[in-house]
Amino acid sequence: MDTRTGLPVVGMVGGGQLARMTHQAAISLGQSLRVLAAGEHESAGLVAGEVVYGHHADLDALRSFAKGVDVLTFDHEHVPGAHLHALADEGVVVRPGPEALEFAQDKLVMRERLSSQGFPCPDFAAVSEVDDVLRFGGARGWPVVLKAASGGYDGKGVWMLGSAAEAGALVPELLAAGTPLLVEAKVAMRRELSALVARSPFGQGAAWPVVETVQSDGINTEVLAPAPGLSPRATHEAQELALQLAAELGVVGVLAVELFETEAGLLVNELAMRPHNSGHWTMDGCPTSQFEQHLRAVLDYPLGVTELLAPTVMANILGAPEPPVMRPDERLHHLFARYPQARVHLYGKGERKGRKLGHVNMLGTLDEGLREKARLAAHWLSHAEWLDGHDIH
Repeated sequence: MDTRTGLPVVGMVGGGQLARMTHQAAISLGQSLRVLAAGEHESAGLVAGEVVYGHHADLDALRSFAKGVDVLTFDHEHVPGAHLHALADEGVVVRPGPEALEFAQDKLVMRERLSSQGFPCPDFAAVSEVDDVLRFGGARGWPVVLKAASGGYDGKGVWMLGSAAEAGALVPELLAAGTPLLVEAKVAMRRELSALVARSPFGQGAAWPVVETVQSDGINTEVLAPAPGLSPRATHEAQELALQLAAELGVVGVLAVELFETEAGLLVNELAMRPHNSGHWTMDGCPTSQFEQHLRAVLDYPLGVTELLAPTVMANILGAPEPPVMRPDERLHHLFARYPQARVHLYGKGERKGRKLGHVNMLGTLDEGLREKARLAAHWLSHAEWLDGHDIH
């Protein structure tokens, strides 16, 4: 408990942009968010008032950090499970707990558990040798999707294998490097969706509108809230699926359920037990953002309202191949001159190709015009060029 405010202290492991935006939400709640950052230049470390430096894989650093907080939570899933169990056994309040986090840390464990419980998933198989992939591809047809069971994100750790020859060339190399693998059937999908929910220790649940996520090279570039054309029945099905998963797995906090929409229905792709890129739109498009809701959930406060304030397009700001000559503050100046309604969230990161530097939210009527504004704004902020030829003068 913070002796100055009388309020609990939340500790977040990881100093990235998710911790930075959780810190923003904590301020209005009067919370003292403490951050464990790996380095002094991490996104949250630049703004949070209480930053401790230490690595998430160092059990002693985690123990020391946990002594000063009332509840421990995360902005990524990379803390070793054994460390989390050790902390929980020592009385640290870990939310979500290690038993739940395992299903976000290990895709194979997640697939096995969800399939055994009847949740809809793509066909899959564990991979311990190249013949496992060859048998799978031979039985279900090529191409197949090879995944690292742990550690992958933003398209990393995912390989599309178009033939037995491609599998024979890649799989032995990955196994030799110690990469745990599984193989999945390539899904014929209409689009990708995300169902974002939150759950408290008391068991209260809340669901935001289901959104459509747009991917490029494995990276989420755009989120449309709510998902255009998704029927009320399909929306309810996705929200109920996510809430059931949260309850079944014992999740506390925010849970993002990434989904494939197919002709036959919804399939679960992946899980994230933390605030998620598909929920950044909630910072402006909902009464309660995913970051405030995560804090409410891990503190066991009543959850906030998740209804839609206005349709929203979120566009990620991805670093240009070369940083522009124009300074970021000048880019902001010109952006606001053209789009004063743009809601900009920058992460304080150095610029490099493909890096998530921030995001832009645009609220209004969810049509191609709003999407175009969001895309133009995000590209301008990263590249200092207007794709439609707009003259800044």
